[in-house]
Amino acid sequence: MANYNSRKRQSNAGSKSTGAPEVVRVRVPRKDKSEVLATVSMLLGANRVRLQCMDGVVRMGRIPGSKKKRMWVHEGDIVIATPWSFQDEKADVIWKYTRPQANWLQNKGYLK
Repeated sequence: MANYNSRKRQSNAGSKSTGAPEVVRVRVPRKDKSEVLATVSMLLGANRVRLQCMDGVVRMGRIPGSKKKRMWVHEGDIVIATPWSFQDEKADVIWKYTRPQANWLQNKGYLK
């Protein structure tokens, strides 16, 4: 029992004590699926948002029912949107980034 506790204390001794979570893996938009990065500029209600996409187009985004309760979207959030193939001014919101992930995207040059 003493060996287990001493190993446990040793492994925690070198850990970081900062409050910010470390970004290990970040999902980036896939060009082959026509995904674009977008910023939520306005909440329209009824699971709709106004998106300012990185390709320069302002789209109306729809949060699908499968993600409606799991993904709470606010103004200023960075998301991945998939434009509709038959109506380019509309898109589906498929992913939302956390603040550390958005900072990582900013540092790597994905956001303009």
